[in-house]
Amino acid sequence: MKKASMVEGARRNVKNKTYCNFIGGKWVPAVSSRGFLDINPSDKSEIIGEFPDSDSNDVNEAIRVAKESYKFWKKVPAPKRAEVLFKVGEILKQKKEELSTVVSTELGKVMREARGDVQEAIDTAYHHAGEGRRLFGFTTPSELQNKMAFVLRHPVGVCGLITPWNFPVAIPSWKLFPAIVAGNTVVFKPASDTPLCATMLVEIFQEAGLPDGVLNLVHGKGSSVGRPLASHPDVSVVSFTGSADVGREINEICGKRLKRVSCELGGKNAEVVMEDADLDLAVEGAIWGAFGTTGQRCTATSRIILHKKIKNQFLNRFLDRVSKLKIGNALKPETDVGPVINAQRLESIQRYIEIGEEEGAKLLVGGKPLTNGNYGKGFYFAPTVFDNVNKEMRLAQEEIFGPVTSVITFETPDEAIDILNSTAYGLSSSIYTRDVNKAFRYIEESEHGVCYVNASTIGAEAHLPFGGYKNTGNGHREGSHQIYEIFTEWKTVVVDYSGKLQKAQMDDVSLNSKKK
Repeated sequence: MKKASMVEGARRNVKNKTYCNFIGGKWVPAVSSRGFLDINPSDKSEIIGEFPDSDSNDVNEAIRVAKESYKFWKKVPAPKRAEVLFKVGEILKQKKEELSTVVSTELGKVMREARGDVQEAIDTAYHHAGEGRRLFGFTTPSELQNKMAFVLRHPVGVCGLITPWNFPVAIPSWKLFPAIVAGNTVVFKPASDTPLCATMLVEIFQEAGLPDGVLNLVHGKGSSVGRPLASHPDVSVVSFTGSADVGREINEICGKRLKRVSCELGGKNAEVVMEDADLDLAVEGAIWGAFGTTGQRCTATSRIILHKKIKNQFLNRFLDRVSKLKIGNALKPETDVGPVINAQRLESIQRYIEIGEEEGAKLLVGGKPLTNGNYGKGFYFAPTVFDNVNKEMRLAQEEIFGPVTSVITFETPDEAIDILNSTAYGLSSSIYTRDVNKAFRYIEESEHGVCYVNASTIGAEAHLPFGGYKNTGNGHREGSHQIYEIFTEWKTVVVDYSGKLQKAQMDDVSLNSKKK
């Protein structure tokens, strides 16, 4: 009874802030009429809104509408489809501050980072609006006379897009924009921790004039929305960003139906600091990489690999900077580190602190949730640094997804590369050095999809491929024009104007034959 009354009290706080799914151009509640609450992680007493707790009935209807809408949308010329994206970019610019505030409130990302999240979507909108006139195929000579051969891109159909909470505007834009400009229709399942950002993004598409049915939004859990979306026979491609465990499950589901799937999964990223590095720059990069977005990035710097000669100098400067980080409500301009996303994340991070201490790592700073005073209102965890970590420890192998980083030392370049590549992931890494030879050796030998020299492990640009090696994904890339390998099919076209049946590999074309 007590739990029920607390829920009812929270529902009353929602007031009129009740949101819907978006299917076929209409805002509609879940078929079940169930809902879930969206909570501000900086202040968990604040209920942002109530959203549909959807199930397979809602998913099936969204897919039906998307499949029907695909018939006309694929026939709209790509440059015309791209005009919608340009308008989306313009509206995003106009609403940048409003949407950034929602990102900060809903996710707990500090405002300057929230603005970066939205700016990434703006950049991505303009990039893919340009791609509407650059969906290039190619021509190639035929091996036979009087025969023309060329290759075209063709949309794949209905796309199931499943996105995470840590970049609630940027990452959906990475998927939505190229899928739509390529001529596909979409069923979009956002993370349940950031549903309002997704709702606002869909509203912007609606304002930009996207035809009804091209983009459909279904809120809900992964088990009740994500799984039926991935397994539905009318969904041609699934694009997922999230954990490696869920990625494996989605791959299995899609593999049974031989449908294409793109997974951008976890990382265990490292910053390597050589003995000749600019230490102030390396410290700055490590602070930003380890504690930006409260460590909740797939590219977060969760390992700092230090040359033995400079370890003490680096740590003195690094720990001094950590001690000065201001932790608090993400909306306050002075805040450097906001909350983690929810109570489950707090518990998971705390468990890794216990694991690290059990393994023999030395806790230098942090290592606990913050609960005193205003911290008790939200989900706050102290920035944490471990020392005496070796490459085999779970601290150095598993993705923690919180404000925790581990220090590992080395003496030779070979040892540094070995430590760098010793995890099951391969998303992002960086090296700090003034030696061009060391930098290029790192570039050649690093088993990571994104490599930085004298820069942090975090950050992405709309026109560059993003993704990683090994358990970080299944080989696809997001961003740039490479993403169209996910959202388009290649169609080979051969036109024979010889007036006779020619048989490839069988009709011999003489070098001396004359045209008749």
